[in-house]
Amino acid sequence: MERTEIKDVLAKAKAGDKIVVAGWIKSVRESKSVGFVHLNDGSTFDSLQIVVPEGFVGRDRILKQITGAALVAKGTLVASPGKGQTFDLEPASIEILGECDPSSPVQKSGTSFEFLRGVAHMRPRTNTFGAVFRTRAELSYAVHQFFRDRGFVMCHSPILTTSDCEGAGALFQVSTLDAEKPPRGPDGKIDWSQDFFGEKTGLTVSGQLEAEILAMSLSKVYTFGPTFRAEPSTTPRHAAEFWMIEPEFAFADIDDDRALAEAFVKHLIEHVFKHCERDLRFFDERIEKGLRAKLEAVAKAEFGVIEYTKAVEVLKKSGRRWNYPVEWGGDLQTEHERYLTEEYAERPLFVVGYPRSLKPFYMYCNDDGKTVACMDLLVPRVGELIGGSQREHRLDVLLARMKETGIDPEAYSWYADLRRYGTVPHAGFGLGFERMLMYVTGMENIRDVALCPRVPGSAKF
Repeated sequence: MERTEIKDVLAKAKAGDKIVVAGWIKSVRESKSVGFVHLNDGSTFDSLQIVVPEGFVGRDRILKQITGAALVAKGTLVASPGKGQTFDLEPASIEILGECDPSSPVQKSGTSFEFLRGVAHMRPRTNTFGAVFRTRAELSYAVHQFFRDRGFVMCHSPILTTSDCEGAGALFQVSTLDAEKPPRGPDGKIDWSQDFFGEKTGLTVSGQLEAEILAMSLSKVYTFGPTFRAEPSTTPRHAAEFWMIEPEFAFADIDDDRALAEAFVKHLIEHVFKHCERDLRFFDERIEKGLRAKLEAVAKAEFGVIEYTKAVEVLKKSGRRWNYPVEWGGDLQTEHERYLTEEYAERPLFVVGYPRSLKPFYMYCNDDGKTVACMDLLVPRVGELIGGSQREHRLDVLLARMKETGIDPEAYSWYADLRRYGTVPHAGFGLGFERMLMYVTGMENIRDVALCPRVPGSAKF
């Protein structure tokens, strides 16, 4: 079928053009002797109005169609006398490709996001979710553009792994053993040597460690892929499956890491301004009032920096009653993070130098013996958006940290080898793609920016 996408009709076409369009009905209405069909093909937020005059062949059947029915229309563009659209289509023919049953769960406007999560296979047909997934596609493109323009090499880290990068033990297990009667050794424990890979294996929680392999030869790399966390959290910010962007680059320290992270966030926001203007306008009007102003402020801001120790002092002196107590050595919670970025700094803020006891074994140990060279980027209305660090490149210190944190050095001997053979200072960070998408769209729940969200108790669709 030779057809013109509606985004091109609205942006490039001119009155008098003869075109073919296809899409799904957004609305149908009649005014005196004229019928109006608003058609959308998903290429843009806006729809094309088709004017169906009295006497048009098949008019009655066409105007009885409901939201969701699929049509293909051939005709001529004319300047529209109505408000809200540049062109109307005067049809020469309209063919109904697929009628929509009235039982469709997305017929009613104003349907709650919670309800739509239960019909995730249908919700992209709504205005909100069409806008979300167009923005997701553009944001994904912007990720690759940013790193490619800076000479980073894309790498695909494995999904199946024996490494628990974060050390939290939240891996989904992958096995071919009989789940009801797995083989067991003399000690009664499962004998993983009889499994497909010969050892206990799971889905990756991060591609960082494997990305470091390439960084030690190609200097600048990044991975952008799915990651999995078997955490029972049901908060609006957590999902069991999500996508992570993880650059790793050699000959770099924590300051270089911060500079890259700041440039990256600003690039993503500026790309959305440039390429998602119509969807962004919808989000600003209907999802989060003031969204555009919030993003503009981040894009123009000079990000601040504060030491963890100083941040704890600020929180203690704030006069606030915190739900979670603030003490040196304790992790910062979302309420603490938001206060620091929204009220104390009033701009995006890097918190650096966390206690080593809070962080994984691979982070560079500072000379004070208490903290590591790490950073968390906090942004208004969300809290933590990026986490990163300078990686520990000193073999002796790395091995000591493995022992300190209960990591088996033998299991990570390959990782230690990267320090044995030509070690260099290097750094990297991780950005949860869905969290960034939530930030630029104003959507408040991670379940609403994933096509088929995976959360505790649900792997539907």
